[in-house]
Amino acid sequence: MKTQIHPTSIVHPEAELGPGVVIGPYVIIEESTSLGEGTRVDAFAQIKKFTSLGRNNHVYSYACIGEGPQDIKYQGEETWLRLGDDNKIREYTTLNRGTPDGRGVTSIGSGCFLMAYTHVAHDCILEDGVIMANGATLGGHVHLGQKAVIGGLCAVHQFVRIGEYAFIGGKSGIAQDVPPYMLAVGERARLVGPNLIGLRRAGFPREEISALKKAFNLIWKSDLSHVQALEKAGQDFSGLRLTDNLVSFLKSSSRGVVSLERNPERNGRQ
Repeated sequence: MKTQIHPTSIVHPEAELGPGVVIGPYVIIEESTSLGEGTRVDAFAQIKKFTSLGRNNHVYSYACIGEGPQDIKYQGEETWLRLGDDNKIREYTTLNRGTPDGRGVTSIGSGCFLMAYTHVAHDCILEDGVIMANGATLGGHVHLGQKAVIGGLCAVHQFVRIGEYAFIGGKSGIAQDVPPYMLAVGERARLVGPNLIGLRRAGFPREEISALKKAFNLIWKSDLSHVQALEKAGQDFSGLRLTDNLVSFLKSSSRGVVSLERNPERNGRQ
């Protein structure tokens, strides 16, 4: 496959372009960058230095990929942004590199879909299949698990973890961890319950989803203490992926977990 570079674009001689890369009009590609086979960069987008993209990524117009971190301590050190394969980075998205005092790298997996105006700050980790809807924003050091979905106009506080297959409703503020497989929503987000529709669509076995529902009720709705409930859930549902991951996530949380919505029917939420 032949690499195509529009004559109005500026591509640094030290940029590495794989076979079949397509560079549209007025694109800027800086030094110390690599674009994998089949990657496409549309008009007016920028790929800043110390950025690596895998195969078949699509960077849409006006996105800015790999700019330095928005950290007042940052002094231009070499830090990186690394993307896997098959990601869609829509218009005006901004993805920042890591920081020397953090991980030194911002990591985005494969198959992610970052819609227009999304922002991923320094040192974040996005696992495979993450979706961020329009205007969603991540502070530094945020970790999004596999297939997590972040609704439009959400703001996620730095150092927060959001577990795999979690779903965050639009216009939510996330200041604490959101466990895997759960729904959360609200100005200061509250936990609503398991993400049942998402889990069924993902093809998880019915018995595992049923066990997760029981574990949820045990951990958040029983009269047991938090520690007792986690121990009992770990024992009662041992060996099941969903419940094992849920219990492990809750035990390892350092920021604490978003609290339970006590009126799930409020504002039409169920």
